[in-house]
This record gives sequence, C-alpha cells and structure tokens, in this order.
Amino acid sequence: MTAAPPPARFADVRTQLFVLALANFAIGFGAFVVVAILPALAAGLGVSDAGAGLTMTSYAIAYGIGSPLGVALTSRFERRNVIVCGLAVFGVGALLCALAPSLSMLLIARALAAIGAGVVTPVAASVAIALVSEQERGRALAFVFGGLTLSQAIGMPIGAWLGYSVGWRETFALAGLLAFPAAIVLFRQLPTGLVVPVTNLRSLVDACTRPKLLAAIAFTVFFMGGVWTLYTFFAPVLTVSFGLDGTGVSALLLVFGIGAVLGNVLGGRLTDSLGPDRTLACLCLGQAISMPLFTVGIFSGTAAGATEIIAAGALTLGWSIVGWSFMVPQQARLAALDPALAPVLLALNAAAIYLAAALGSANGGYVLDALGMVALGPVSVVLIIAALVSIPVTRRLRAAPAADGLDPADVERTES
Repeated sequence: MTAAPPPARFADVRTQLFVLALANFAIGFGAFVVVAILPALAAGLGVSDAGAGLTMTSYAIAYGIGSPLGVALTSRFERRNVIVCGLAVFGVGALLCALAPSLSMLLIARALAAIGAGVVTPVAASVAIALVSEQERGRALAFVFGGLTLSQAIGMPIGAWLGYSVGWRETFALAGLLAFPAAIVLFRQLPTGLVVPVTNLRSLVDACTRPKLLAAIAFTVFFMGGVWTLYTFFAPVLTVSFGLDGTGVSALLLVFGIGAVLGNVLGGRLTDSLGPDRTLACLCLGQAISMPLFTVGIFSGTAAGATEIIAAGALTLGWSIVGWSFMVPQQARLAALDPALAPVLLALNAAAIYLAAALGSANGGYVLDALGMVALGPVSVVLIIAALVSIPVTRRLRAAPAADGLDPADVERTES
C-alpha cells in the first residue's frame, strides 16, 4: 500500500465519494448537534451554559489526541474497515451520551465518540484525494466534506427541534442510531484494496517536527479557534440577542446550514481557481468583518423585530458561507505541501479543528463569564488575525529548504 492509484474522473468514483460523504454526515450530526441543544442540555443537567460547553471541549480534546494516533496506528488496515469501525465506536459513544446520568459521565461518553470519529473524517479525505486527479481534488474534497455541511443544513435544525421539543437525550440517541446505517452502507459500497500512502508513528513524528507543516496546521487552530469562540454559544447568543425561542434558533441554524452547503461548494471552486493560500486569506478577512457584528453591531438584549431578525439571518448566512469555505482549501494545501504525508497531515488537520474547538469553547466560556456576551465577537477576531498571519509564515518556511532539512528538489516537487 505504498503506490498511489491511477487517478480517475470524478464521475467514475461518484458512488465511492457519496458513501464517504454519508459517513461524514453521521459524524457531523453527532459532533456538532450539541451546539444546537446547549441551552436544553444545560437546563436538563442543571449546569450553566459555560459548563454545558464542556461537552464540546471534552469531545475536541479526545479527537485532537486520538485522531492522528488512530490514523497512524491503523494505516496498514483496509480503509473501508477502519471507517466502519470508527463509525461503530462513534455510534456507541453517542448512545452512551443519551444515557449519561451526569455531566461527568456525559463528558466521558463524548470522548469515546470522538475517538471513533477521529479516524473517519481524515481517512475519508485521504481516500477522496487518492481517487481523483490533482485537477479534481478540490471538487472531490468538497463532495466528501459536503456530508459535514449537510449535517449542518439538515441535522442541526432537526437536532435543535428535537432537543427543545422532546429532549436532549433523544437527540444524542438519534446521532448514535445514524452511525450504524452509515457503517453498513459504507461496508457494502466502498471497495477493498484502496491504495493510499502508508503512514505510521514515524510519519506522525516527522510531520510534527517540520516547521512548515506545523505552521500550516496552525492556521486551522487559529481560524477555527476564532470560529468556535463564538459558535459554541451561538444558540444562547441568538436567544439573548434576539429573544428567539427554540423554533427561532432552529430556523437560524437552518440558515447557517444552507450557508455551510454553499460555502463548501464555494471553497472547492475557489481552491481550483485561485489556489488555497489566496482563498484562505480572503476567508480570514470575511470572518474578521462578520463575527463582531453578532454581539456588538446588532446586540440589543431584547426581543428583536422583523428587521433585526432579517439582518441576523443575512449575517448568519454570510458568516456560515465564509466559515465553511475553509476546509477544502486547507486540505488541498496540506496535501500539496507533502503528498507522501497527506493522510497523517489530514488527520492532524482534523485534530487541529477539534483542538481549536476545545480552545475556542473554553475561551468563549471564559469570555462569557468574565466579560459578557458582547465581547465574544471581538475576541474571536484576534484568533482570526493570527490565522491570517500564519499564511505568509508558512510560505516563507516552505521556501527555505534548510529549515525543514530538505533539499531544493524536495521543495520543488512539493510546490508542483
């Protein structure tokens, strides 16, 4: 399993890409639905919103540690079997979340679910990259990652409605039950013998000790850390800022999901046309402009009228489009930096997303308690600026072979 397969046309592997997207849908629903049900979960367990936010933090930490290790340790197993087992572990963890009698037990169950999820998304991305030519890589990644965005568009509003109208436990149960049909479909449809670059613990150590790769992955930590500082408490922001009830929160989460789908498509197209670096720089600027407006520009603390709600919907749509355009160019960028290390780099990138979620949710909880909701948006921008600065830093490190212990030919091959 060391040679790359001959590239195929996107149309020829559409079924394989679809089942990978289905796996990501199940993972995305279970991972992120906690954001939609945060107030209901907090009330059900008798904890604060900041305390309930730890359910995202525990998931993120477990994912951040388990994903790169899991990908490295399972690299010699069939890709299909790895994803199926990951979905099964994730499903069991989600069902245990539904049964958790306390916040501490819920945090443990979320960590178990994260360990299973940690191998699904990066392995799915590495398979998608291996299936198609470099020219169609952005499109293939957008298609597979579309499962996560559809979980935002469809799953989050359903999860919010279920959490408010039935209960947060039932929402977690649904997340667990979604994982098992996805595993069955994937096992039947995804072929065996898929060839991707072999990675191991040495590859993981190699990736973690090369400055240009760490700088590139740092973009994800800063960018998503800024997003999660606000997004973890998005439902409380909507409730307090606009006086929305569960139905209103569900409606704006639907708008956010629509933006996620549009952003995923846009990210793929921009990556193929502008290149990853320019795309990511533009996304940073969009985030820096939009996020403060949620808690400063339109914050009122009272029930909003139609004009304010429409403005909030438009802002939510734009913010989501910009945020969800990020994943495709970042994945393509990492794969181009070192194709041989692509699987472990994608795993580290996925881990960085959840590390960012842990840092962002903890940061948001601190800001919420210390400075109030009005400060969430402006504080988020600080991390976005750090992400923007990391782009030229990575380019400079990439252009300096000696910094990585590489010769110029290695750099030239990577940049091509």
